[in-house]
Amino acid sequence: MNKFMIWSKQHRGLKTLSFVLLGGIAGFAYYYFIGCKTGSCPISGNPYISTTYGSLLGFLFSLNKKKVKS
Repeated sequence: MNKFMIWSKQHRGLKTLSFVLLGGIAGFAYYYFIGCKTGSCPISGNPYISTTYGSLLGFLFSLNKKKVKS
């Protein structure tokens, strides 16, 4: 278990990068399959904006969540 903890601390950027890429893919998929066809929707009407929002959400999900002691 100790070796895994060391490896995960060394490859922290890989986790973040994978979450950002998966979020970007999900954002583009949202534009492609569900997106607004008229182009009047601010997020789903433009593939660049929906991909950026997906990447941002992926980055936010990759952040460490630490429990607060009460």
